[in-house]
Order: sequence, then structure tokens, then C-alpha cells
Amino acid sequence: MMIMSRTYATRRSSCLLVLLFLSYVAVISVSCGSSIDTFSSSSWDEAYVKATSFVGQLTLDEKVSITTGLGWGGGLCVGNINPIPRLNFPGLCLQDSPTGVRFADLASAFPASINAAQTWDKTLLYNRGVAMCEEYRGKGVNIALQPMMNMGRVAAGGRNWEGFGGDPYLQGEAAYQTILGVQSCGVIACAKHYIGNEQEHYRDQETSNIDDRTIHEVYGWPFMKSVQAGVGSFMCSYNQVNGTYACQNNRTLNQILKDEYGFRGFVMSDWWAAKTGVASALGGLDMMMPGDITANSYPLSYFGKNLTEAVNNGSVSMNRLNDMATRIMAPYYLMGQDKGFPPVSLVGKGVNVQGNHSSIIRQVGAESIVLLKNENWILPFSNKAPQPGKPTTFALIGSDAGPSPSGPNGCGGSDHGCVDGTLAQGWGSGTTNFPYLITPLQAITARASANGQSVSSSLSDWDLNAAADAASKADYALVFANCDSGEEYITVDGNMGDRNNLSLWHNADNMISKIASVNPNTIVIIHSVGPVLMPWLSSVRAVVYAGLPGQESGNALADVLFGDVNPSGKLVYTIAELETDYPAQVVYNSPQPHPGIDYTEGLYLDYRWFDAKNIQPVFEFGFGLSYTSFNYQNLTITMMDDVPENINSQNDTVVAHVRYTVLNTGRVAGAEVSQLYLGFPSGLGEPLKVLRGFEKSFLQPGGSAQVDLSLTALEVSTWSVSSQRWQVAHGQYTTYVGASSRDIRLKGSFNL
Repeated sequence: MMIMSRTYATRRSSCLLVLLFLSYVAVISVSCGSSIDTFSSSSWDEAYVKATSFVGQLTLDEKVSITTGLGWGGGLCVGNINPIPRLNFPGLCLQDSPTGVRFADLASAFPASINAAQTWDKTLLYNRGVAMCEEYRGKGVNIALQPMMNMGRVAAGGRNWEGFGGDPYLQGEAAYQTILGVQSCGVIACAKHYIGNEQEHYRDQETSNIDDRTIHEVYGWPFMKSVQAGVGSFMCSYNQVNGTYACQNNRTLNQILKDEYGFRGFVMSDWWAAKTGVASALGGLDMMMPGDITANSYPLSYFGKNLTEAVNNGSVSMNRLNDMATRIMAPYYLMGQDKGFPPVSLVGKGVNVQGNHSSIIRQVGAESIVLLKNENWILPFSNKAPQPGKPTTFALIGSDAGPSPSGPNGCGGSDHGCVDGTLAQGWGSGTTNFPYLITPLQAITARASANGQSVSSSLSDWDLNAAADAASKADYALVFANCDSGEEYITVDGNMGDRNNLSLWHNADNMISKIASVNPNTIVIIHSVGPVLMPWLSSVRAVVYAGLPGQESGNALADVLFGDVNPSGKLVYTIAELETDYPAQVVYNSPQPHPGIDYTEGLYLDYRWFDAKNIQPVFEFGFGLSYTSFNYQNLTITMMDDVPENINSQNDTVVAHVRYTVLNTGRVAGAEVSQLYLGFPSGLGEPLKVLRGFEKSFLQPGGSAQVDLSLTALEVSTWSVSSQRWQVAHGQYTTYVGASSRDIRLKGSFNL
């Protein structure tokens, strides 16, 4: 049943935002300790007054020095800006990564962003960001190089795991909460990689050819939300966009980001992504990173002395240089970094910033696990003591269950460029060192022992006979499999950043089939950077999709397997039967030195493509099982009287409220992620439905929750290329509420 009513237009409640902010501060004050006492934020206007005054005292060379990094290895951090002692400016430290503080000791290794997104929990996303803020700040990092918002256009994309999945709305909401968290104690977040950096092959040469509407409605959307969150910095990407490099692209940097989105912070280059000096400065680049033209070539730089000369000869105006320096300094003052910010102490200083963060790491790890199959409720395992003489037995199969022989950080060097044990993060600059790594074998053995159960293992991926022997003697066979990816500067097993295909690694498909043939209770656990093919799916009892859970990997998994945590994770991308089912694939080879990658699928990314082409996925976007069951009812839509005519990227005027009830109809407590999709009026060229809201509700057995979601004017608009603005179409909109993109439980409509 769907009920409609109408009332006056409102904006998303500022009172609610204040209350939420105050509640966040209360949480921060407990967890941050003394660090929160020295942090006080300013408004952008106040920050600009301070930044303008500071820049007004600088010489030409000092202004240039603020825009130019010190070169690779030129300081303690991966990116460094020179101090100006006479004005008590200590310089800036820029440091990776989305999984924690890179190249640091005594710091945590968090679940990857793809896992954080799979929780679909805005509060948890925020709290993860707060914990990271505490660690960055404690280590003296001014600018944390995250979040990352590549859209996962190609399923095999090497860095997809650093982002939040295959939908722009979900990416935007996850980025928004992450930025609020990361900047909560005075660290500057960095929205990256702007824009169209969707594969690693040819990333420094290719041009991503994307039409204007698709840029606005898909690839730009999460970056727009980042600006709304008040992010202090952006990072432009390696690739070209429509024939112009992203770090000198006037259209994307000046016109869209700074003018249309109203971004007031600064744009830095990805490391060595800038190809010019004058063109980059005029195109919208504010900071050159790491500063040198190629690694270890400093002081040779496109900025530096060349920028000084360009200002002196009039190629770059003094006004533009002042703008660059002011934009860099404004977030510094916005975050209160001019007062009491800690010195850099990445390694060797004995500064331990881990606090109690292992608890949120474990929580994110557990709540991000997606239960894909659970035939006849084989899971969860019983925690009850077995009958005398009949202990329950588990066989753990595959190298992914156990430790790396060289330790959690010894495999493949500092950036994890290999995988020979359990996988808990990908490879490249998005990684961090593990302070420790709890393996599934450790955690499950400990839990089973406490229950009077027993565990055996066979960790070789290639000795199928030994694995089958162990599995055949156990009540339950748990087969662990993985696949990895990362950045193009590291090649692992022939995979140059991007995966060569979507198959599991290390003989896993053969292993799973073999084990399933000897044990009818075979359960597959997958640690993966993204979707994988599952040709063996019908032969196993359960599939647990654990992703990249960080340092508490094994404990998080055991929490779910033994029922301490009811799985509530949902997929943030579609799992297809065939790789060719996806709308685009990686361009691995091209005869052109600068290949053009045409985004011909336009708006039809991930589930939107599967809907449009009527392709049946193996598991759809938004899918995930629970140990309980949920029902949906009582959909109502309340319309606002006034719909604004002029809509911009900051418009949060609510045009409709959507309300419904979720009920726990099972026997155990659990959480349900309900999802709101919107269908636009026909004739606009929009996908069948697009995600426009979600909420995670924790419910006791028999309990219910009322979910209230709002649709803003921007969220019901499409981008008009001809008029260069957002427009609300007149006609009938359809609301779809359900447990996934295909499991729709309630349907309604409204007219605008």
C-alpha cells in the first residue's frame, strides 16, 4: 500500500545536522583524548581571511614554494611542502592511504573502502573516518590522501577496491561520511582521483572520452558530494579527459569543480600526473606533487623556478598565483592546523596512534561481510559444546586461510606486491603496513577450541589430494580463495595493476570443485578486490564474501561464521556470470600511444546496464543474505508544494519524503539495509532505476523500524547539456524500495 500527501517545501533540517554534529563531537571527545582540545575549526570565509593575510606577507618565491612539493624523498612524507619559518609555517605533510597511514609504524591497517561501503552504514563510515583522523593527526599528517572515488567502470580495474563501489549515489554518500570523519579532528581530506581514472593500463596516456551528462550524473556525482562535505583538497588524475590531461583540464577543474561545484580548497596533482607548468596552473592545478618531473629529479619541476619565471614574464598572473597559494592555505586554517598540530612522526618516534581502533576495524570487517549463499541454513556454526566423543570438525583449505611465510608485511615489499597468504588489502599506494594480521586459521582455531571443536588444515593451493583428504574427514570443509589487484607500477602473477580476468587465483576453482566432490558441507570464503566468476556455485552449500577486511580479518570472519554477528553486508557491485556481461572491459593493448577509451555505455553503469539489457546476474547490486528474514510494508510518499526552478550542485531542497516500515520476521536479531531506487519519467534517457537512498536498521526478532528518506531537488534532476544546468522533469516518478536492486518489495509513484 502506498499513501501520498503534500506539504510545504523544506530543506534538509539544519537542526538535525546540528544535533548530529554535536553527537559526533561527543563521540570524538571520548576517543580523541587531548587532540580534540587543541582543534577548533573555522568557516571557509574565516579561513580565507586568514589565508589571504598570510599569502599577502609572502615573497614571490615563497608563494611558489607553497605550490611545489619537495620531490620524491624530499621530506618525511610521500608529499612535502616547504616550511616558512619566519611566519611560523611548519610546512605540510601529505600521506597515503585509504587503508591507514602509509609507511608508518605503530598505526592500524583498516578495512578497505570497498568493505566500508559494503556495510551500507553511514554512522560506521563516519566512525571509521574519525579513527583514521586520529591516526593521521597523531602522526603529524596534515593532508590524508583519501577518500578515493573511482567508479569501478571495469570490473577488473586495479584500484576499484580503494573506492566505494559501482554506483555514484552510494559512492557520494560513503565519501561524504568519510570526509566528515577524516576532517573531524583537524586533518585535511583529499577527494581523488578526479576524474575518469578507471583502469591502470595506459593510465598515464589514455584519454577517457566521457560525455558531459555522464560526467555530471555519474563520475562527477561523488566529487560533488565531497565538496558538499567541505573537503579541503582534490587530487587530479593521471589520465586525459576528452583529450586534455586531467591536471590541466580547464573544463573539469575550473568550470565544473571550482565554478559549478563551488570548491574553495586546492587541487593537487597525483604523483607525477602533471605534464606542464603554465598550462596546468591556468587549467586549475594549485599544487604540484610530489614536485619533481620524474622521481628523484628535484629541483627540476614544472612549477618551482619555472612557475616563478612564468609569473615574471606574465604567462601566469600574480592573481592566479595568489589564488593558488590562498587555496592551499585556506584548508590549513579551516582545520585549525595553525594551532597545536603535532609534528611528523611516521616511523621511529615511538608514537603509537592505534588506540582502541582494533574494535572498529573488527566491526567494519564483520559488518561488511556479504553472505551470498546459505543453503539449508548451514551457517552459522553452533557454539554449543558437542556431544561427548563427537566433536564437530572443520577442515580449512587453501593458502588464503593462513599466514604469509614472510609475515604480513614481508611479501612483495612495502606496498604488498604479492599474495601468498590470507588477503586483507590490495597492492600499491592504497596500502599500509599491518601492525598484525589475524588469519582465519588463527581465529577459527581459537573459536573452535573454545567450543570443544577441532580444526585441521591443508594450506597448499596445488596439492588437491592432500586437501581432499583433509576435507573428507571433516564435518565442514571451508575453502578459502582470493584474487588481488592494485596499481600498475607493480605486476603480480602477470597482472599489471588491473586483473587479467575475473577468475579466482591460485587454482581456487579446481580446488573448490575438488573439495565439494568429497564433502557435502563445503563452504567457500572469498577475499577479493572485486567481483569474481563462480563456475562451482551450485556445488557448494555456502559462499561468504569477505572482501579486504584489514588487520582483524580472521576475527571478523569468525564473528560471522559462529553467529556472534549476523551478516548484514550488501554487494556494492554486480557479480555476473560472464565477464562480457559487464558494460565495459579493461583496454589491455592498443596500437595507439594515447588510446581513446570511449565511455559509450554512458549512464548505464553496473546494475543499470544489467537492467537495461535484461541480463540476469549471479548476484545483483545491493544483494546480501542474513541469518534472519525481513518484511517491508506501509510505503507513503509526502510531496512538497514548491519545487525550485534554479537547481545547483549545493541544492538540498527536499521535494519528497519517502517513509516505510521494515520488520524482522525471523528468530534472531539482525540488520537490514533497505534501499530506495528512483525511476524517472519516460523519455529522458535515464536508466530504469537509480539508487537514491538507503538505511540500515538494527532490529530484534519481531521488531520493526520506520525508515524516513528524503529526495532533494538535485536527486530528482537530470543534467541538461544544452542549458548547462540541472533540471527537474515534469511527469511521473516511480519509487522502488527493496532489499537489493532486483529484490523490490514496495513500489510507489509521484508526479512533479
